[in-house]
Amino acid sequence: MSISGNSDLTTLKVMNKILVPKQILTFLLFACSTIICTAQTKTSNLIKIKIFNYPVLKGKDDNPVLRIEISGNQDKSVVNALKVNLKNTALSNLNNIRVYYTGQDSLFNTKMLFGNPIKPTKNAVVKGQRELIEGKQYFWVSYELSEKCKLSAKMAVDVDFVQIANKRITAINKQGKNSLRVGMALRQHNDDKVHTYRIPGLTTTNAGTLLAVYDVRWDSKRDLQGNIDIGVSRSVNGGETWEPMRIALDMKKWGSLPEKFNGVSDACISTDENTGAIYIAGLWMHGVINAEGKWVEGLTEKSEDWNHQWRNKGSQPGLGVKQTSQVLITKSVDDGKTWSEPINLTPMLKKPEWWLLAPAPGHGITLKDGTLVFPTQGRDERGRSFSNITYSKDGGKTWKTSNPAHSNTTENMAVELSDGSIMLNMRDNRNSTDKSATNGRSVAVTTNLGETWTEHPTSRGALIEPTCMASIHAHNYTNSKGETSRILFFSNPNSKYKRHKQTIKMSLDDGKTWPEKYWIELDEGSGGGYSCLTSIDNNTIGIVYEGSQAHMTFQKIDIKDLLEK
Repeated sequence: MSISGNSDLTTLKVMNKILVPKQILTFLLFACSTIICTAQTKTSNLIKIKIFNYPVLKGKDDNPVLRIEISGNQDKSVVNALKVNLKNTALSNLNNIRVYYTGQDSLFNTKMLFGNPIKPTKNAVVKGQRELIEGKQYFWVSYELSEKCKLSAKMAVDVDFVQIANKRITAINKQGKNSLRVGMALRQHNDDKVHTYRIPGLTTTNAGTLLAVYDVRWDSKRDLQGNIDIGVSRSVNGGETWEPMRIALDMKKWGSLPEKFNGVSDACISTDENTGAIYIAGLWMHGVINAEGKWVEGLTEKSEDWNHQWRNKGSQPGLGVKQTSQVLITKSVDDGKTWSEPINLTPMLKKPEWWLLAPAPGHGITLKDGTLVFPTQGRDERGRSFSNITYSKDGGKTWKTSNPAHSNTTENMAVELSDGSIMLNMRDNRNSTDKSATNGRSVAVTTNLGETWTEHPTSRGALIEPTCMASIHAHNYTNSKGETSRILFFSNPNSKYKRHKQTIKMSLDDGKTWPEKYWIELDEGSGGGYSCLTSIDNNTIGIVYEGSQAHMTFQKIDIKDLLEK
């Protein structure tokens, strides 16, 4: 059985004697995923255990790893204890184990602690007193990881027994595989007094440093316009630890307007593999352009005016800050430690008749010939959305914007294919209503830096989406035999309907096919869904994504986990 949480994972057997022939018991154990067990007390209890495929994150006090459902006709029965099975767990990876009672709420919360937190031991028994009620109710087991835990670790998850009215009901996990992946809670709600972190980007510098970028939404989760800066997290040890957040793009109180009317969002980060310089592009909105396309005068800190560059006429033709949102770029020449004053590229890049030109969040690439490429997006002279690229052939001194690759598309990322062409993988607005066989990312290819584009055979069908930003990344891999190959990795919510089931997929043929045997689900829960991939080393890729357990989740994936599934 999988760990996707699609079915109950545990069978239970009664400690009291039940006369069942051995052959029948064997048949039942193999034929059923859940077996009802009865404790011979005044109460008849049905217990189910479910493991959800959530990442277990360093930096969080509580990680829900297992849910226990108890139901039946209760007669003031009391849960006295439960034992967590740590037989296959390195005890040094854990700080604490906690159990929470959530009553009739099946979702995890930390309002009611059952017993006291315990330190990990071979005999991990949590003792408490919880009187049961009639009907279904829930307990959750939570892990707190230690700083010593490596991100390559897997956490075994199991329960040996639940003790009700001093009688033990033994839990038999029929799942088989019962381990969860470890990750890092890179950014969470209220870290550094920030309300929300969104829109990840990720790159690996020439020095091997990981740089993650994201929206720092100080006051609310809302998109532009707002008090939003671009933050950077930096790791020099492959993501095992991260330095304190830096701010790379912040327009402060430009033009005498409050910071909430000078937001910068949707960062795209890129490493120039020729020189080692790192660039971050972001979209700056000054003031508010209202639904009629007019810049609002007289804004103050108390003003509640709001609009967004993709809504109605929230960004308009022209190049000025009172006409259209602006493309900013900043540069680091010291491996991401400090960032230059931003340069406004709008006059260089945007066609005056377009309503909008904006970076597409994620990361850019360096082509084999040294050309720097950023993914971009915009709205044309009629306000229709499109996807394209922006590139520099002189080391970032000047930039040029390509023709649109597709209309009715937005956020996108690019990879260079083995033949030197550029593949653009795009979010397609049609997928918000199209849940048929043609639901899928739009994909186009260019051989002339976006002067012309050709639709790829996999477009609109190969990679499903719930209409969400996604990441595509090319990795040069050398196997144990010394053979090299170019692998494409893709990540997004693997669903047509909602932003859940964050999944990485792999293609060994330049994106022609994405075989299911090379898929790996990282997080079955719901989140913002945006993600960005990078290469950490020959054998490892890294990902930052908006998951169910943190605003920004970072994980490392051994490529062999995909190749040898």
